[in-house]
Order: sequence, then structure tokens, then C-alpha cells
Amino acid sequence: MSCSTHDRPIDVTDILARLKTLSSAEDFFGALGVAYDPKVLQVARLHILKRMGEYLATEDFDGLPDLVIAARAKATLARAYGDFESSSPLSQRVFRVLKDHDPDRPVPPKTAFVALGDIMKPIASD
Repeated sequence: MSCSTHDRPIDVTDILARLKTLSSAEDFFGALGVAYDPKVLQVARLHILKRMGEYLATEDFDGLPDLVIAARAKATLARAYGDFESSSPLSQRVFRVLKDHDPDRPVPPKTAFVALGDIMKPIASD
């Protein structure tokens, strides 16, 4: 099943400002005319938008016409969506919490040292 938005033209007027006002993943896909599978979006919506933001952060839109900006934004959303079409959010590790808990990067064991004398001290009552 796919949600297609290819049948209507994209409104490119002031596209970056309009993208900043959108609130749902479906809004982004609709505004940019990118088709998506609702099942993929249901699982990875935040990850896709975060990845899109990472891709957009590398772009320089200064002085570009709205048509070019819209085309680049559409391409970044399609690219971000493609990252998760055949891969899970866990394997992509977009968010810090997932990066910090990467099983392929074991955490060095932490040791706590408590001196024997500290254990043997009586608990002071106030």
C-alpha cells in the first residue's frame, strides 16, 4: 500500500517557511509530493524527519529560487525515507539514545571503588 501525492503539483512558494510550520510526517510528505507506505511511516516517522533534518542541514539554500529549494527538500525527504524503507530505526541509529546503546560498540566496564574502611564505618545518626 502506498500513499501517492504525485497527482497534484507541489506549491513551491516560500517552501522553507511553510515546511517549518508543518507538524506531522504526513504533512511533510504531502507538501513535498513524496509517496510513502503508511506502514513504514508508522514505525519510523520521527527517525525519517530527523534524518531529513540532518540532510537539510548540509544544504545551502541562500539565493536559490523556491523551485530549486523545493526540489532539494523533496530529494532529501525521499532519501531519508529510503534509508528506512528497508532498514529499521534501530539499525540506522539516528537518535542519540540509540547511538549511545550500540551493541556493536561495547561500553567499557565501569568499576566502582569503595574502600573497606568506608564500609566498616558505623552509620552516624543525626
